[in-house]
Amino acid sequence: MGQKFKIAGWISLGIMAGALTTVSLQTVARAAMAPLPLEELQQLAAVFGMVKTNYVEPVDDKKLITDAIVGMVSSLDPHSQYLDKKALKEFNEGTTGKFVGVGIEIAQEDGLIKVVSPIEGSPAFRAGIKPNDLIVKIDDTPVKGLALSEGVKRMRGEPNTKVLLSIYRKEESRTFPVLITREEIRTQSVRSKVIEPGYAWLRLSQFQERTVEDFAHKLEEIYKQEPHLKGLVLDLRNDPGGYLDAAVAVSAAFLPDNVTIVSANGQLAESKFVYKAAPEYYQRRGGPDPLKHLQEVTKGALKTVPLVLLVNEGSASASEIVAGALQDYKRATLLGNQTFGKGSVQTAVCLDPAYRIDNCPTAGLKLTTSRYYTPSGKSIQAKGIVPDVMVDETADGNLFAALRTREADLAQHLNNGQGEEKKDEAQEKAREAARIKLEEELRKPLSERTLPEYGSDKDFQLAQAVKQLKGLPVMISKTMVERKEEIKEE
Repeated sequence: MGQKFKIAGWISLGIMAGALTTVSLQTVARAAMAPLPLEELQQLAAVFGMVKTNYVEPVDDKKLITDAIVGMVSSLDPHSQYLDKKALKEFNEGTTGKFVGVGIEIAQEDGLIKVVSPIEGSPAFRAGIKPNDLIVKIDDTPVKGLALSEGVKRMRGEPNTKVLLSIYRKEESRTFPVLITREEIRTQSVRSKVIEPGYAWLRLSQFQERTVEDFAHKLEEIYKQEPHLKGLVLDLRNDPGGYLDAAVAVSAAFLPDNVTIVSANGQLAESKFVYKAAPEYYQRRGGPDPLKHLQEVTKGALKTVPLVLLVNEGSASASEIVAGALQDYKRATLLGNQTFGKGSVQTAVCLDPAYRIDNCPTAGLKLTTSRYYTPSGKSIQAKGIVPDVMVDETADGNLFAALRTREADLAQHLNNGQGEEKKDEAQEKAREAARIKLEEELRKPLSERTLPEYGSDKDFQLAQAVKQLKGLPVMISKTMVERKEEIKEE
């Protein structure tokens, strides 16, 4: 079973990411042989003909057909998608964590692009670009007023091509040019550090192709530094999901062997499956068990080390699979905010059945094929997972959580199939108040803003997680309540 459901990828746009599987070619063939509704197809052909002959100007045949396909698929749910060549490229970059560029993590500051960190070993790293450098120009294009996404697009390109960045370095009060040759970059989805003697923090920002290997490597480093670790904080805040087998592997690292981690149910036999805490469910193409050496280094301590799992509204899909499994088996204390609520599985296929999705030369289809369930049988679709301990983002409260998009906010979202949804009438009022607070916050200098970087010494939820591990009092939210699933407007 583990070899049958290999992973295809995830949506590359923020919290709409999801766990996906590929399907066998037999499934595609069965879909092609399904009975066709002739009357409706005749109507489609009639509309096509009328548009071709009557529209005010000529319309390309291929565009009309492609747009019809896009409309058909996108009307199903927020995660089903027709993948043209551009979307396929973005899709595959998201699944592998690889792209061609200069190799920097960036943010926006005062209308400029700020370097958060150069990726170790990247062209930007070798060129001497440092954290907090400001990019003021990309080639001949000033960055001031440029959207962050447009800046990213201009810095990416083809391998071995060059891009000229004009860098302003605050502490040296100078601007200087850096000519960089673009290379294939592998993003880092795992960060870690020992917070204090006996306690460590491990953050997963995405579940990518190399996440499990990097996860194992970082934990080995932690245990070499702290062989008698007293407690670990696993941080999945704002992790949008990704590879299903990576989520299974991360869960298996902490759980007893062979227990059920996640199950799924859909129309076809291939969309009904169970994943367990065993290597055959997360090993890829007969490769080695990525957790074997980790368990040897830690001498099995990962199965029993006290564990707190940090989650929030941005923790989605594969993150929720891990959270659901660790919560159901009472292996970790979940702390933070209620999760996103994406409880569906997408299948990705190339429309040319001779190719896999990761080398598809034509177009692809990503289709919701299953709902998934936690080990106890709960669906979290459009509801999310409720933490054991609800803790606000800051000591002053949960200032901006109302602005985050959740599964239940997405148009045409699936319900969870386990009862009625209830609508929260106060949601829009809370969002408007949060918008006002956020505008005020963004006017402050960076050093005075209340939402510091995850893992920093000002990370309020992380501090509460460490207190939880030590058995000290935790500042529990006085305002957060469980969010019910909302009613869909039909």
